[in-house]
Amino acid sequence: MKYLIYSAVFLMLTTIFSCSQASEYKRMEARELASGERHDSMFLGIYLGMKSKDFYAHCWEMNKKGLIKEGMNNSSVQYIPRELKHPGKMYFYPKVWEEKIYEMPIIFTYDAWAPWNKELFADSLQLDVRQLFETWFGEGFIEITHPQRGSAFVKMDGNRRITIWKEDDQHVKASITDVPTEKLVEAEIAKGEKEGEGEGEKEGEGEK
Repeated sequence: MKYLIYSAVFLMLTTIFSCSQASEYKRMEARELASGERHDSMFLGIYLGMKSKDFYAHCWEMNKKGLIKEGMNNSSVQYIPRELKHPGKMYFYPKVWEEKIYEMPIIFTYDAWAPWNKELFADSLQLDVRQLFETWFGEGFIEITHPQRGSAFVKMDGNRRITIWKEDDQHVKASITDVPTEKLVEAEIAKGEKEGEGEGEKEGEGEK
């Protein structure tokens, strides 16, 4: 499906931060995009701009080697990041535009999470994921605050934005996004919606 819904991460970044935090993020985004640098690497040999058919072939090979397996409801890929402080899993599956990956949503959870095990709540997992990502992508995350979700961490290198936030007491979500392509997708969606509204108005006039 070419025309995808708006990125929840992007909406969170642009609509619910305080003015000062939004400005800080916008300055970071403008600076990194102006650098002209591209940072496409993600993890496990997967990268932004990777063709969807290459992604499936790559995952097939990793599955045969026992590095990954099918995730929740067979709708994601499951990987065990050994670097976490407590045993846990990450689940991922890409968003694609014109047959290429432009965003990778990820879900993290600790295996032994339980409502009474406060040590393994998302607050601790979020910090653990940030440390994991600093190992993978380097330091430079800034902290921002959501009025309901609490703190989130954002880092941008050239075209690549990485965001980490708490979904609930158990799950931490992250997203790795090619921002220029995201903006293109949003522009195409907006264009399609506008054209759809225009067609609806014409149909309405014809019925009068």
